[in-house]
Amino acid sequence: MAPKRAREAELARDELAAALRRAGIQFPAMDVRTPLGADEAGYALVQLGACSAPVARELAAVIARGAAR
Repeated sequence: MAPKRAREAELARDELAAALRRAGIQFPAMDVRTPLGADEAGYALVQLGACSAPVARELAAVIARGAAR
């Protein structure tokens, strides 16, 4: 995986985490993973990890409010 792709995924993870925090939502763990077999053209993946049912509902509500705009 090219370092540029990994850095791009890290920045995306950080932007998403900041946006979620502003909405009052925090995932217990967000990580960047390189998929098996990824080549230079592939992307690193932002893994959101697990969250509780109440956090999932909060996230769904925030997304629904944004989609309604």
